[in-house]
Amino acid sequence: MGALLNLLSALAENVLSLSRGFHPLVSLGPISALIGIAMLWVFGRFSNQAAIRRAKALLQAHLYELRLFADEPSLIWRAQKGLLLSNARYLGLMLKPAVVLTIPMIPLLVQLDSFYGRAPLVVGEPAIVSVTLKSPIPLDSPAPGLQTPPGIRVETPAVRVLRDRQILWRIRPGQEASGAIRVVLPGALLEKTVAAGTGFRYLSAARTASLGGLFWSPREKLLPAGSVERIEVRYPPAEVRWGPLSFHWLVWFLVISMAAAWLLKGRLGVTL
Repeated sequence: MGALLNLLSALAENVLSLSRGFHPLVSLGPISALIGIAMLWVFGRFSNQAAIRRAKALLQAHLYELRLFADEPSLIWRAQKGLLLSNARYLGLMLKPAVVLTIPMIPLLVQLDSFYGRAPLVVGEPAIVSVTLKSPIPLDSPAPGLQTPPGIRVETPAVRVLRDRQILWRIRPGQEASGAIRVVLPGALLEKTVAAGTGFRYLSAARTASLGGLFWSPREKLLPAGSVERIEVRYPPAEVRWGPLSFHWLVWFLVISMAAAWLLKGRLGVTL
């Protein structure tokens, strides 16, 4: 399973990295539109379109009833009851395609977030590296060391957070750099990638020891068996800017994908 997740991440990284150096919307725009069209097709394929059309017609009929019989309390009550039932029926019809879409969308969004959702460490600004252990930290245990690639320096000694089983360091990049940080433990040397600079690139926030952690923080191999559960570099969040507009990539994705689906729903014969 871990090898499959790493293969998917490597493929995503290679494809998304083709757009490095361009404005992020140059790649995010077409990707969002294509995904929106694919979601529209899946929705049409796995939903009961005839039942959805009937449910929407009933919703409209009950809304008309509310306007036409505003002075008839008994009819208004019946229309409200019918409106609630029709709404419930409509939402129920949406459930199956929503579940089908969720299965591929979650890993896809995780991959996109690894490219568009994080920014490299800012040159000259401090950042935190954390190591989370599987068991509480003994007070008399030696503190691990941290080695960084050229261009990034370690500013503090190891700081232990006993309650969270964590060891923290503050680092600061002095120039654009990339490479691996190394956590030095008794009998072990563990690595985690790090990058500083500008622009969008595929970034792995953490290297973990579990498949669940690998799913949410893809691209790096699982940590070997031992005392370390997670090594994390706390990257700043990224925003996609276009003129005066600056939003998280997911906002652009939702707007573009929904617009593409809405514009093509008639051509594909899909009722939403």
